[in-house]
Amino acid sequence: MAASNFNKLLSFLLIAVYASPAHAAPWHHHARHSTHRVRHVGRELEVKAFYPSSTYHTFGEGIDQPVPQGYTNSSTPLALDYSAIAFVQSQLGVDATQVGYRSGFTREDGDFAYVHQFHDGVPFANAVANIAWKNGKVVAFGSSFVDMNSTSNIADSKPTLDVNSVIPTAEAALDGEFLNSQPPTVEYLVNEDGSVALTHVIQIQNDTAGTWYEAFVCAHTGKLLSVTNFVAHASYTVLPIHKETFPEGEETLINPQDTLASPFGWQSTNGRTQSTTTSGNNVQAFVGKTFSTQTSAGQNFNVNYDATKDPKVASNRAAATNNAFYVINTVHDFTYRYGFTESAFNFQDNNFGKGGKGSDRVHISVQDSSGTNNANFATPPDGQNGKCRMYIWDYTTPKRDGTMENDIPVHEMTHGVTNRMTGGGTARCLQTTVAGGLGEGWSDAMADWVSQKSATVADFVLGQWVTNQPGGIRTYPYSTDPSVNPLKYSSAKGLTEVHRIGEVWANMLHNVYAALVADCGFSTTALTNPDTTEGNVVFLHLFLDALPLQPCNPTFVSARAAWIQADQNRYGGANKCTVYRAFASRGLGVNAKNDFVDNFDVPADCT
Repeated sequence: MAASNFNKLLSFLLIAVYASPAHAAPWHHHARHSTHRVRHVGRELEVKAFYPSSTYHTFGEGIDQPVPQGYTNSSTPLALDYSAIAFVQSQLGVDATQVGYRSGFTREDGDFAYVHQFHDGVPFANAVANIAWKNGKVVAFGSSFVDMNSTSNIADSKPTLDVNSVIPTAEAALDGEFLNSQPPTVEYLVNEDGSVALTHVIQIQNDTAGTWYEAFVCAHTGKLLSVTNFVAHASYTVLPIHKETFPEGEETLINPQDTLASPFGWQSTNGRTQSTTTSGNNVQAFVGKTFSTQTSAGQNFNVNYDATKDPKVASNRAAATNNAFYVINTVHDFTYRYGFTESAFNFQDNNFGKGGKGSDRVHISVQDSSGTNNANFATPPDGQNGKCRMYIWDYTTPKRDGTMENDIPVHEMTHGVTNRMTGGGTARCLQTTVAGGLGEGWSDAMADWVSQKSATVADFVLGQWVTNQPGGIRTYPYSTDPSVNPLKYSSAKGLTEVHRIGEVWANMLHNVYAALVADCGFSTTALTNPDTTEGNVVFLHLFLDALPLQPCNPTFVSARAAWIQADQNRYGGANKCTVYRAFASRGLGVNAKNDFVDNFDVPADCT
């Protein structure tokens, strides 16, 4: 890419840290969505974080992969890392020393790689790129690389301050403690004015408050410059939106595990020993520090939940813990079938030598004492445990346990899926306001997908049982009927709350789902058989396939483009027009821009 084009990438990262009340931002709302996020953290600290705007291109059936200079062995396919570096060099005109391979994986719908920009051997935290291939051709490319020729002020690559001297700064600012099990790193961070800071990158946790941050502290001045927030909150409020009522009836399921995804079952990490508690390879579920234990030998966990009793009675605690273990394992298993595998950075203690980093099963804390009327999921990078907190809801007497409304833990676990699969396992790439909103939308859409029972697509509502409100906790039901849900792309303009933005995206996806089911039918075996062509199967493939295709911190437009490219990769574009028409019906047409102005156009070959 020419240097002049690089300049278009420089409208991004500026971090300002305040200890005062929030102030109105002097930028347009749509600009704020794409590059800015305000967070209130620690002791009344306000962090205004700015993230790179990525350029993103999809290439349909693909373009040729360039060959690295000096490469002569044309009979041997290029390794993924060499292919990635060569393509980035060809597109951005950077030197090989400025590109470093971070991660990648291969599966049936293509190859995926993620790289960082480098300077003097130090990676950039926020200058990244992702490349996807299908049949040896490049089909997608996203980049937030910066033009080093236009960067006049770059910090020395050797820290002035030792990392141990800046850890107290991060701990005090973020009201937590240094997570010493994760070694700090040194990385560059680009500022809006083109300057580049050298930072110590440190993880800070407050287990009591349920916070978990990645802090970027200047390695020369000791100033806190930015944070990554690993925790995605469901933040359920009294704002109503509909969802089916809790348990249509408990059942005793025999061997519900999918042994393709969980080869030793849910209770074993090695195939030799079997746990007798709610602790296994994918999930550990507990109340306080106590796992639920089997009710009879052979891993039988048969306790009924009694909604007429307080959630904290012993039998209800056990039932809720069992349900948490079941739900998170089930999401692990069916997303595994659709591509969220070890090499794609999933959550498992033992990865069985299949790629990725292990020792990162999900810890789900049931009836967590740190809050009420809420739930959250913290997604750290691949190799660190995901942490989900489920709370008791006090809208009713007796109170209700959020774990017993399955849409809530499904929503939370989906945060782990989308944060890991976007950006190559870093958990850094859904951090802008808009990207965070997309994350909330994906989580609602996954809960919607799980709840659909037939080819008759029902309107979907979230959180009805825990609130005892027929309207649930969102603004409108998710519906194809504009009179039931009027949200369009333009509805997100001016919004700064991620769940409200997420409602717009989730309703678009509900419309995509309904269109695919109308065209292709409905499979009753979609949870365990991803090899058919019914609409609900196609939908979940596109859902998961688009995540590694899209750029870091995607917008509505780039996320939609990734869905279209995913269909091209897997189905040869067979569903392109169906998907485009559904998005366009809600204002995200083919000519939509990142300005939240509705566009209802579809491609010429889809009219």
